[in-house]
Amino acid sequence: MAKTIGIGVTGGIAAYKIVDLVSKLKKDDNEVIVIMTEGATRFVTPLTFKTISGREVLTDLWQESQEYKVQHIGIAEQLDLLVIAPATANMVAKMAHGIADDLLSTVALANTAPVMVVPAMNTNMYLNKIVQDNIHKLIAYGYHVMEPGTGMLACGVEGPGRLPDIEDIYKQINTILNPCQDLAGKRIMVNAGTTCEDIDPVRFIANRGTGKMGYCIAEAAVKRGANVILISGKSTLTPPYGVEFVSVWGAEEMCDVMTKYQPQCDVIIGAAAVGDFGVAKIAGQKLKKTDNRNTKLKLELVGTPDILKELGKIKKPDQIMIGFAAETENIIENAQKKLSSKNLDFIVANDVTMEGAGFASDTNIVTIITRDGQMVSLPKMTKQEVAGAILDKLVEYFNQK
Repeated sequence: MAKTIGIGVTGGIAAYKIVDLVSKLKKDDNEVIVIMTEGATRFVTPLTFKTISGREVLTDLWQESQEYKVQHIGIAEQLDLLVIAPATANMVAKMAHGIADDLLSTVALANTAPVMVVPAMNTNMYLNKIVQDNIHKLIAYGYHVMEPGTGMLACGVEGPGRLPDIEDIYKQINTILNPCQDLAGKRIMVNAGTTCEDIDPVRFIANRGTGKMGYCIAEAAVKRGANVILISGKSTLTPPYGVEFVSVWGAEEMCDVMTKYQPQCDVIIGAAAVGDFGVAKIAGQKLKKTDNRNTKLKLELVGTPDILKELGKIKKPDQIMIGFAAETENIIENAQKKLSSKNLDFIVANDVTMEGAGFASDTNIVTIITRDGQMVSLPKMTKQEVAGAILDKLVEYFNQK
């Protein structure tokens, strides 16, 4: 079905390539509304986009419009998707901080449809910590951010920052607009977040887990038609829309809840950062410190339940179980041991010491290892993209059965 797509073009050298993107979208009978910044008009004339899109190109927040009473609101209300391509460092910063000082940034702020951002800029600018922080903000806000291509840029520098191939941008647009429902009818249980083990009524032992990976998997599974139960330990994240959400505290409670739900699930995905140790004897009152800084406090630690191992013991023949292995050494070897000992169908391994992987990161670098020995190493991706890759592998399993 035809969609209404807003294409926001900003002032980057790659702006001319977006003409081809608009052409491809129009051939699919989509309505394409092109919004250009003043900088973009220095690279490509509005007339070019008008000719290809078949409608007036919008460039000025203050220009009179016969179509919209309040222009930026009227445009935003029409859209099924807003695509910013190329997205300059300036536009990324505006969107990350809610600045609305021209037509495109104002439409972006008023828009409630999905937003896809395609950064393209000089390598040094792209890698600048400020720009990276802004990109991570957009990802955290739920925007779809494409990784730029790598190669020789117009400025003569080689590295990341190139506009991705138009065909790849086109495919991503169609993926967002027409999500597949290949998990429809499947009941999936995902655990996420970090478990907490009490020391006393005030203090507890926890780890660096944030829940991002598990929450991304739960959200992606819902979008693909699954009925999702999200069992979450401590996390500051908002539960994705459409999941059945259960909040737990410690590993023992998480294990009990997951054991209760297991019989009704087709798939179990263990993405939580479950603590390995708890306190043998929890203090009934807050432990007081003394005036002597040299006073030592000894805590006796005991093991917590290995949740996936326990669930693996009672796994039904038709169930699929997926685990994670967050390691710091011997990544593949340790992951393979967990795959076997926990009765998993496949495991997602990652080295949490690598930059761009592991806890509190918006990206991850993983290797998927299957029970039959297949191994797929993925490049650095956003956690949303990793979630998609994991679910793709899950669909493969269902198709083989």
